[in-house]
Amino acid sequence: MMNAVPTPTETSTRMPGTRKIYYAAHTYMILGLVSGLASREITKIKHFTGDTQLTLLHTHLLALGMLFFLIVLAMEKLFDLTADTLFGWFFWTYNAGLALTIAVMAVHGTQTVLAVEPAGSIAGIAGLGHVVLTVGLIFFFVLLGKRLPRRPDGQGVTAHRRAS
Repeated sequence: MMNAVPTPTETSTRMPGTRKIYYAAHTYMILGLVSGLASREITKIKHFTGDTQLTLLHTHLLALGMLFFLIVLAMEKLFDLTADTLFGWFFWTYNAGLALTIAVMAVHGTQTVLAVEPAGSIAGIAGLGHVVLTVGLIFFFVLLGKRLPRRPDGQGVTAHRRAS
């Protein structure tokens, strides 16, 4: 009787692209929910009622992280994005930019709640995070453009279906 689940010797040691995208979305969902809870609890404990970057972490992680990668996952099924070498450049650049941006938001927001004067370099590092995130988005749109198949008449694009 054949085993329905492939053994490690039957599969590649690399994580399949769809799994990598799923794990990214799942990780950002967990971080988004935890950051919302942490923001609420930290501001409540410190009796802080002003504006802080901590309150924005929740929505940034859920929108730019979880929702974005769920959309990428759907596009992967349609256009086989991971088959192109540009996918790795997009995936890691985008994640690095988002991680840097989120980390700076967390530091700046925590300093605000704790009434600590933020270092002058915070704005520069946040700007660098946004630049890296933008480069990741450029990689994504170039990748998507490459993977969209042309219609036979040369007008526009059609959906690409993978063989099942």
